[in-house]
Amino acid sequence: MDIIIMLVIGAGLWTFYRIMTKEPILPWGEKKHKASTANVKGKKKKSMDFNEEEEPDLFRELFSDVKEITHHMIRFQNNKFVMLCEVDPCNYFLLSNEEQEQIDVAFETWLSQINYPVQFYLQNRYIDLSEPIDHMRKTMRDEDDLNENAYEYGNALLEELAKWQASSPRYETKRFLTFTYIVNEKDIKADDDEELEEKILDKAFSELYRRFNTAKNSLRKADMSVELLTNEGIAETLYCAFNRRKAVKNKFKDLGIQESLALYCTSEQSQSRIEAVKEMIENEEKRENDKLKEVG
Repeated sequence: MDIIIMLVIGAGLWTFYRIMTKEPILPWGEKKHKASTANVKGKKKKSMDFNEEEEPDLFRELFSDVKEITHHMIRFQNNKFVMLCEVDPCNYFLLSNEEQEQIDVAFETWLSQINYPVQFYLQNRYIDLSEPIDHMRKTMRDEDDLNENAYEYGNALLEELAKWQASSPRYETKRFLTFTYIVNEKDIKADDDEELEEKILDKAFSELYRRFNTAKNSLRKADMSVELLTNEGIAETLYCAFNRRKAVKNKFKDLGIQESLALYCTSEQSQSRIEAVKEMIENEEKRENDKLKEVG
């Protein structure tokens, strides 16, 4: 009886396994032939192409309407401009009641003056101690009368500081104000496209810079410093926003040092090398013109 029960359970498990794997229940049975019509083949190929499709670029999807970063502004396709300003806050909770009241009044006064949208953006950014460490190491090397024990102590301290930063990364909060303005081309009169482009940029920058100055003058009374971000500052903010983990090791400043942000090589070159490159360019252009003449 026990053997019969075991056989029944085994048969049930075998049937369930073969059904889940889409195999015939009997080992000697034939598999079901798949449909081989043209429509089915077409659908299968399409499905395979869909599975093999590359993942979309998140950065390009989010900024598909961004045209460029120019004149300290982010420009969009519809002539929308965004200006970013970094705010250095005050330590509000260490101030007296009178000082806190003064800050509140200054901040409320600024808010009552604006009639345009302002966004507050907070970003947690990795604290990079490499510059202070390099500065202290350079100062130690330049000191001629430094005691040997003091030099060894300072060198050991810098090494421990570098290890501490690598093992326990710290982050600080950066605070930004963003001002947005859309330029209407119909309100601008220009003789050609070049003049229209110049007037659009001038109008956007003058309006956004006025808003920046309003915030800077008002918040200065609240003991808060507001500084305008340059093109490089905007690029660094975007880089840190989309590369939080990568920015810990691949720092944005290293990209500039390695000339990864340059359109052309900006390292110092001798005059003879510059003349040689110019001559090569002229010869190449002359060769291309001669080919065009022969074809014509």
